[in-house]
This record gives sequence, structure tokens and C-alpha cells, in this order.
Amino acid sequence: MGTHVLLLRGINVGGRNRLRMADLRSLVERLGYADVRTHLQSGNVVCTGPGTPADAAGAMAHAIRDELGLHVPVVARSAPEWAAVLTAHPFVGDEDDPTRLHVAFLDGVPEPERVAGLEARAGAFAPDRFAVAGAHVYLHVPGSYADTRLQNALLEKELGRSATTRNWRTVAALADLAGAR
Repeated sequence: MGTHVLLLRGINVGGRNRLRMADLRSLVERLGYADVRTHLQSGNVVCTGPGTPADAAGAMAHAIRDELGLHVPVVARSAPEWAAVLTAHPFVGDEDDPTRLHVAFLDGVPEPERVAGLEARAGAFAPDRFAVAGAHVYLHVPGSYADTRLQNALLEKELGRSATTRNWRTVAALADLAGAR
């Protein structure tokens, strides 16, 4: 039994893929997971259960498709993996405002040549900065995240992996729910 942090991409954003969190909690419980908690209205779930985080993500994505008719990518991390994200963000010390920090969670580690291609163009995104580390893209966006080019669609295209981004406050809140700090 482990603690899983599950992130749904594109839930309740801009009026599409509407999913009540009570319905999401119920679905996760029906899959056999316990201690199911959600955070905000944007598809953040913490639960405990058997298997790997990838197993939980796959089961949830299939159930959402089969039961609710929504095709939603789900990315998952274990509580220890989530704790590592908190300590690995390279821009935390550079920024006093946590609303300027984000993490894009990828559904796997991108191929090195794709990472190198994106990193070679880093200057084109200034003043926004990023660092790719494993299956995470750490972001520092001094302006509004809504205005950065470093959003999920670009990261998915460049890195060849599904991505879902959370701001630093949400990352910290989910760490608390998962007991990851």
C-alpha cells in the first residue's frame, strides 16, 4: 500500500471536461483506493492503495473514459517522488513569490535529444526559465502563467510526453495531503 498523487490534465478548465470532485472521489474509491482526498476543482487526487502510481493513473484514466466518457490524461507520483519534487525545484531560491513557480509533471521521461532540442531554445522563452529533470519540467515564470509559451501544449509537442502543470502552492498543498513533507 502506497500513497499516490494523481493529476488529471484539463479538468474543469475553461468550462470543458466538467467533473465534480465528489464524483471523482467516488470513482477512485470504486477502483479500490482509500483515504481519497481532492484539492481544488482541477483534478488533484491523493489516495492510498496497492500497485504503483502508474497503475493507479492507468486505472483512473480508463475508468474516467469508460464511466464518464472523458478522455483525460492522468499523471501520478508516489509520496516519496512528490517529496523529491519539493526539494529539486532549481528556481525556489531565486523567487520570493511562489505564484511564479510551477512544475509540469510528465507521464514519463522524455528522450534526451528532445530535451536537448528544447534546452537549445531556452533563450527564446526569456524571461521565463525552465529546467527539465527526469519526468518534471520546473518553471519560473516572472509574468503570468497564462502568458507564457511554456505551457502543456508546447511541452508535450517538444518533449513527446503528456504534461500537466501545477503551481507551487498546489504542489505544496498536495505534499501536505500526501504526507510528503
